Order: sequence, then C-alpha cells, then structure tokens
Amino acid sequence: MNSIAVYSSKGGVGKTAAAVNLSYSSSRRGKKTLLCDMDSQGAASFYYKISTRGKFSKKKFIKGNLQKFICSTHYQNLDLLPAHFSFRNLDLVLDGKKRDELKTLFNRLADDYEVIIFDCPPNMTLLSEHLITAADQVVIPVIPTTLSIRALAQLMKFFDKIGADRKKMRAFFSMVERRKSMHVDTVKKYRKKKVFLKALVPYLADVEKMGVSRAPVAVTMPGSPAAIAYDRLWMEIWKRRVRD
Repeated sequence: MNSIAVYSSKGGVGKTAAAVNLSYSSSRRGKKTLLCDMDSQGAASFYYKISTRGKFSKKKFIKGNLQKFICSTHYQNLDLLPAHFSFRNLDLVLDGKKRDELKTLFNRLADDYEVIIFDCPPNMTLLSEHLITAADQVVIPVIPTTLSIRALAQLMKFFDKIGADRKKMRAFFSMVERRKSMHVDTVKKYRKKKVFLKALVPYLADVEKMGVSRAPVAVTMPGSPAAIAYDRLWMEIWKRRVRD
C-alpha cells in the first residue's frame, strides 16, 4: 500500500482539487484507491457527491473501524472515506497519542487498497503531524508567488521540528498563469529544486467548474490541459513512490 497526503499549510492553493483529480487518475490507471477526506469542510466528499454514512464521528474514526463508513464512488476502483464536521476537533482526540497512531489505523486497509490519498486540512496542527507521519509521500501544491514559496519553506522547518523525513516531500506548482511574469519567473527559479516535481497544473476555469459538475476534470473535460496535467502529476508521483 502506498499512502499520499495532499497537504498545504496555506489555503486556496488547489489542494482539494489536486486530491480529487489525483485519486481519479490513480483509479483510472487500475489502482484500487481510497480517498480519505480529512478536512472537516468536506470539499472532496462534495466533489464526489458523497455524504457521511451512518453515525460517523471523530471518536468512531479513531477507533479504526473504517470499513463500514467507506463509500463507493461512481468510478471503478475508487472509494471515499467522507469527512465529518467533528473532524475539526480531531486534534483533541489525537492529543497524547503516539504520532504513528493514524499510520497504524490506515495500515489495516492495506489488503483492500493499493493507494490511499489523504485530503488534509490546511494549517499546521496535530492532525497534520499525524497525517504527515502516516504518509509515504506528502504532495504540496505551491502557487508561484512569494507567500506560497515562503509557506513551503515554513513547512520544511515543520518537517524538521516533528522529525519527519523531508525526502518524502513532493511539491508542485499549482494554479500557474503563464501570462503573469511573476509566475513564470518563480517557476523558472525554483522548478529545478529537488523538492519540486516537473508537472505544472495551470490556472483554468475547467478546475473551478468542478464545483458545478461535482466530478474530476478528466470526467467532464478529458482533453483539458488541466486533466492532462493532473494525470502527468499522478504518474510522476507514482514513479517516486515508496515501494513495498
């Protein structure tokens, strides 16, 4: 099983769009995939037209009996663990627990899924620490701006602080506008850094329209540059995976 956390401490960078489209690319390429919506706002669940099943809660989540709450999506090989509003308080449940608690919990699903993707909440919280620890790779969307680059640098320091391995960081440029000289210059300056993947996700209305279609870009607009970019991003991430 390969686990991937899509994470950013900065909001509005295309994190959930990446998690939704990467999970679809993974499943479309034949990997049995589980997308875990760990953000209490539930945007990933909304995109896949799924709501919480039964009496789910943060307490039931932490007990680890997740199978009965996992939902099938409309797409082959792709399931989703929906978010719950109580997830906003998961830090309280995780307080005092070992940092590998979630890794142990999700390892119980290893026989069912080849890929598990976490759509993480923003901000540097205790839940973030646990998800970063649980993941084999941490995929970080970065808009080519000064503040987003600064957030990536802060995240590197956060990794050091919690004892996480920087080698599992996979940054990529998100919402890239080639008409903006700052975006072009920033990509050119940082793209060759080891932490950055080569794939770029453009800023397009096609991605924003996911909120209307409630489906991955490749479903509604398979020929879109955004759909192609997310698929290329997935293939690059898969090649960089931690092998079993």
